[in-house]
Amino acid sequence: MRKVSGVLAVGLLCLAACSDTPSPAPAAKPSPTPVRTTPTPPPPPADGELPRGGRVIFPKYQLVGYVGLPGSPALGPLDKDLDAKAAKLEKLAQAYADGRTPQPVMELIAVVARGSRGKDGMYRGRLDDSAIEQYLTVARKHKMLLLLDIQPGRAKILPEVKRLERWLKEPDVGLAFDPEWAVGPGQVPGRVFGHTTGVELDSIAAYLSGLVTANDLPEKVFVFHQLSARIVSNEKALKPHPGVVTIKSVDGIGARTDKLKTWAKLTTSLPPAVHAGFKLFYTEDTRHGPLMTPPQVLALKPRPELVIYE
Repeated sequence: MRKVSGVLAVGLLCLAACSDTPSPAPAAKPSPTPVRTTPTPPPPPADGELPRGGRVIFPKYQLVGYVGLPGSPALGPLDKDLDAKAAKLEKLAQAYADGRTPQPVMELIAVVARGSRGKDGMYRGRLDDSAIEQYLTVARKHKMLLLLDIQPGRAKILPEVKRLERWLKEPDVGLAFDPEWAVGPGQVPGRVFGHTTGVELDSIAAYLSGLVTANDLPEKVFVFHQLSARIVSNEKALKPHPGVVTIKSVDGIGARTDKLKTWAKLTTSLPPAVHAGFKLFYTEDTRHGPLMTPPQVLALKPRPELVIYE
């Protein structure tokens, strides 16, 4: 199972930024000028466009991303030093251009699965809005897309998505869902594999499509991560939705030969509405050999249109 120890540790690591219940209203203060703990993000791209122009993702752009959670290096590079990490990501994205325009992506784990039940028994922590605002500020500074990743624990996925609506209405903010960490009643993330269905994924895509239409947004990226075939059932129920670019990130771990087997198994019968994505793990993959290079990744069939590093 992927990142079990990392996720269980997050119960401690994200206490400063995560919560599982709404924050209480602060006590009234006499100061006439409220103090902001984070700067206001720069304005979104002009004319409701994507960070690097236009309103359509593919085939113009090649997406390349880092994933992370504040203060948790076990969950990816985006744990701190965001401007420095953005510079490294920019350079990495250029290595994947291959005839397309590189579009770097910051995938922030906004809802993280936990090994403890929390106050509401949902086995997940939620990142505070101030932390999301910080990441969006950096993403806009560097003309990057921001994806908000959800590991829902026992919580229902669609309410967790809708809770982030204020951010998803932004033209440069998309969504990622990690169903490996979506468990049922009586189950604990990290002890069992989570699960989703094509119907559930379709409901998320339909909701995002509604936001795009209602707010005249450019195409919005929706990523779902998949480690093995049993994570998603009845995938064919996932249909195309206007304004939504749906991507399956194949999260196979291990030696290159093992990752290629997982890739072939999970991409052979992709639904027409789904693009292919690929994930590389700096720690887990390199225990079994060298990390795959950009030319090796781009040689995969179908072409991974999103490549994520964790």
